[in-house]
Amino acid sequence: MASNLATPGVYVEEKSSFGTSVVPVPTAIPAFIGYTGKALRGTKSLLNVPTRISSFGEFVELFGGAPKTLFSISPLSSGAPQPKADDKAPKPAKGNAATSEYSLQMDLATRYLLYDSLRLFFVNGGSDCYIVSVGSYSDKITAKDLNDVAVGGGLSALEKYIEPTIVVIPEAVLLNEAECFATQAAMLMHCGYKMQNRFAILDVFNGNTERTFDNKDVVNKFREGVGSNFLAWGAAYYPYINTTIVGSSEIDYTRVSNSSGLIDILNAEVDENLASDNISAAKAQGIKNEIAKIASTTEPDLIKSLHATLTVISPKLNSILADIAEGLNTLPPSAAMAGLYSMVDQTVNVAKSPANISLGSVISPTVNINNENQEELNLPLNGKAINAIRSFSGKGTLVWGARTLEGNSKDFRYISVRRTMTFLEQSIKFAAESFVFSPNNSTTWSSLRSTVYSFLNNQWASGILVGSTPDDAFSIEIGLGSTMTSTDILDGVLKMTIKVAIVRPAEFIVITFEQQQQKS
Repeated sequence: MASNLATPGVYVEEKSSFGTSVVPVPTAIPAFIGYTGKALRGTKSLLNVPTRISSFGEFVELFGGAPKTLFSISPLSSGAPQPKADDKAPKPAKGNAATSEYSLQMDLATRYLLYDSLRLFFVNGGSDCYIVSVGSYSDKITAKDLNDVAVGGGLSALEKYIEPTIVVIPEAVLLNEAECFATQAAMLMHCGYKMQNRFAILDVFNGNTERTFDNKDVVNKFREGVGSNFLAWGAAYYPYINTTIVGSSEIDYTRVSNSSGLIDILNAEVDENLASDNISAAKAQGIKNEIAKIASTTEPDLIKSLHATLTVISPKLNSILADIAEGLNTLPPSAAMAGLYSMVDQTVNVAKSPANISLGSVISPTVNINNENQEELNLPLNGKAINAIRSFSGKGTLVWGARTLEGNSKDFRYISVRRTMTFLEQSIKFAAESFVFSPNNSTTWSSLRSTVYSFLNNQWASGILVGSTPDDAFSIEIGLGSTMTSTDILDGVLKMTIKVAIVRPAEFIVITFEQQQQKS
């Protein structure tokens, strides 16, 4: 201003009273990758375009409704052997019910998980998230669509977006075993190597089955399959969960793909009632006439009316529909965990472990785990901890684990520590960008240090950093002779060293009791 004073007058000069500040970055913005009913905003395609949404209604508007998962049914003769599940086939849901009267098999080619997983995410506290649609319900689920960089798969599409902090691919478990593990390893690499600003939530392949503790054990195969790279950037959960996400109103007899098999089973029920004199011959014929309409009725309103009639007169159909609902409601837990991460971050902070919290719209885990079963899950020799989902009497279904896959690491054993460190790093990184090309001198160093100190002091006050004083909670070093040499300055390099003491969870609480002598 002084050099421009040429004309007499009064000049006003404003000076900044406050320095730059660090804006905390969001910590729980999941990105879901998978298949949807559509991917359109108006006429613009959203295929492989990461799209931010804030509600389930917005998801339906842009990405369509639910898939129609189909089942095949066949009668079983009395004493006939029960069908055996294929060990090589993924088991994302039960859906393979076999009674003494019929066998119900899910058609995995019609199974898609993203829609119901999003519902599970929002009901467990989720809010803003990104959706990457990689295909429609007419497409086969492939690893190429989900993660192949060469063809611009869903995972690689996220590389251009800095906001997502969590990555979830529920449909990875619908791939074959090798492709599932390859996709999950790619998720860990994406989070820990390419981006270094996000966290992967993984499901155990075939995680709705009991452990066998042999070479076919689902947990051991998962640990081998995901490899050993970037384990601190992800966490896995076992087992799957029985939910109430899919309501009975969403299911009718058209879920059975082979109507002839359903007709035979329902007619057999009528014949049994007739033989037992529970119904008259005339009524039996009337019921069979209604059942026969299953093969020819196609109008939605007529289907609805016929379904309502059949559910009143056929207990067997109600049993079949209940089995279908059970299969559809058995889901991998990753989306629910993403919702819990979001809820915990918003109500407490990122340093709070997403554990000892009940899951919403969940009846039970598909496998019951006790303390003895969990020991090896939580503390394996290879360190690849799997977080248990357990049912507790009077408490419901709780998340009972808080570890990353790198359980042997003292630095990043816990999910909250890894995510808190990422939060601090990214927040300070974005703030420091405003100092790029500033003079590499003591003035800039002092200003940058002051900016970072104010931010870390606020984090200490909020409980993210631990220590009785700020000096105990963090330290900042910057300057010539401290973090930089003369050569660094000549090369245009500004170095700052920050040390933080991050709060850690009380995973094991030990209370010691002993008797003392009577004193009065």
